[in-house]
Amino acid sequence: MSTDLFQQAERFIHRCYRELGKTEQEIDERLAEIQEQIDNSNHYVHTYEELEYGAKMAWRQSNRCIGRLFWDSLYVFDYRESSSAEEVYEALCNHLRYATNEGKIRSTISVFKPRKHAQDPIRVMNHQLLRYAGYEEGGHIMGDPASISFTKYCQSLGWRGDYTSFDLLPWVIQVDGQDPVWYEVPKSLVKEVPLTHPHYEWFSDLQLKWYSVPIISDMMLEIGGIEYVAAPFNGWYMETEIGARNLADEFRYDLLPKVATKMGLDIRRNRSLWKDRALLELNAAVLHSFKEHGVSIVDHHTAANQFQLFEEKEHACGRSITGDWTWLIPPISPASTHIFHQSYDDTVKSPNFFYQAPPYE
Repeated sequence: MSTDLFQQAERFIHRCYRELGKTEQEIDERLAEIQEQIDNSNHYVHTYEELEYGAKMAWRQSNRCIGRLFWDSLYVFDYRESSSAEEVYEALCNHLRYATNEGKIRSTISVFKPRKHAQDPIRVMNHQLLRYAGYEEGGHIMGDPASISFTKYCQSLGWRGDYTSFDLLPWVIQVDGQDPVWYEVPKSLVKEVPLTHPHYEWFSDLQLKWYSVPIISDMMLEIGGIEYVAAPFNGWYMETEIGARNLADEFRYDLLPKVATKMGLDIRRNRSLWKDRALLELNAAVLHSFKEHGVSIVDHHTAANQFQLFEEKEHACGRSITGDWTWLIPPISPASTHIFHQSYDDTVKSPNFFYQAPPYE
């Protein structure tokens, strides 16, 4: 294990330090320190500089992300000293406050203590820090169907929602394998966007809304063999994530039939293309609403252009591009982007973000 860990550390330090313009002597000295730490404890500790740049590299190498042009702007909060659930809660509040920035979203990651000797010191059990509850009763679902299992888990801990379509789930934090603790998300820190349409006045009658910041909180950040199992991170939304997936998917809010009916479309026949037309207007509403409320968002065409610029910059730096084509193509009009007409190497590089099994299941 110690040999493998040092090899992973060595690969990371060489890449990280060379990209940061450090000398070979600095690399050798740092590797000697790491070797000593591993020999003594089968573990080593990243400097803040290593943590910061490693997190940025992880974003740059995230194969499924179309927004990687801005990888170097990621702000890194170092919360490795947080040791209690209350301290983690305060850190999450700070992350949400900083990232939201009154709507001018800032790409942010908060890194907590890493896994050590197979023990997880901190786990944030939520999939996203902001996510709506899903209730299932008598075959009827209220809210987000994707949240049903986690909602039930929160209820088993004593949380009670308001049984609306848009109840924010609490944060559930576990420290050192102890009983999880839940906290209500401070509503004063949450900026939600009520959805309206630039042309259809009836759209506001649907009483839809969505939260401003997508903060993924259940993935593991791996840097040089060190596994940060609690490292919530965010960018800003591409409108299709909300309008073409969260609100449109049949296994999520499934709103296309309702929107199409309101538009006066014939939903009995596929040839009417009612799904396509409703999907387009749902996304138009998301873009319009976020702009009206001063919240950062990007449309899928602009995002694809930004990804093309990212590709060009990476090639200019002599770095190869990796990507998961099935995720990079937008769910609306994919063939209108350059991404659709290319292939990508889906090799997973380190540092990176990795999925983890939910600890509550």
